[in-house]
Amino acid sequence: GWLTLPLGIVAWEIAGRVSHFAFLPPFSAALAAVWRMTWSGELPQNIGASLTALLIGYASAVVVGIPLGLLMGRYRRLDAFLDVYVTILLATPKLLFVPILFSMFGTSQLTQVIFIYLSALVIIVVNARSGVRAVDAGCVEMARSFGATERQVLTRILLPGALPLIMAGVRMGMARGVRAMIKGEMLIAVVGMGALLRKYGGRFDAASVFGLLLVIVGIALFCTSMIRWLERRMTPWTEGT
Repeated sequence: GWLTLPLGIVAWEIAGRVSHFAFLPPFSAALAAVWRMTWSGELPQNIGASLTALLIGYASAVVVGIPLGLLMGRYRRLDAFLDVYVTILLATPKLLFVPILFSMFGTSQLTQVIFIYLSALVIIVVNARSGVRAVDAGCVEMARSFGATERQVLTRILLPGALPLIMAGVRMGMARGVRAMIKGEMLIAVVGMGALLRKYGGRFDAASVFGLLLVIVGIALFCTSMIRWLERRMTPWTEGT
């Protein structure tokens, strides 16, 4: 799959040079803009602000979402109580939360963290719950017949059985978190990658905008690649299925 990237870059460079459209700069121009922003210190400073909010918000979503999804999948009463809130979060456009969070916390980094947290949490919860429900009930009954406690059922039967779907949710949660990071910063933040996109977009500086998009895509690809690597390490039995 990675071999297609050079082909796409070449096609982009040719299209940018042949078309002469102001909104489609060549790849080399976007790369030069990234170098310029990096050399000036503007890009590293804003990347640091964005990644800090992403790390805190996403990590919080994983820590809360996986246990919550496991419990909802295991206990029907808890699922019946919380399902309506999960459905609301799943169906509601996350941008609607931005003005609410802005009115509560202003332009502080806490607004960004909570927005990323809400965006990533729901898909992690839903996948963890689905993973538990996909585990064969016979495995739970067998564990019970051998005297397993409820804690042992959760940690030794349900969690390993649900792990492939949990990791899929963790991976999708990262993608949602990156999108939330950019969307939130473009609307309210004064620092971060989204704020830079708003700044250069307002100047109609297409080369800088495409350069920032390259950096954002690179961050997303790196993060999802790391999660895929971790997923292969944690669920090696799924490689041949």
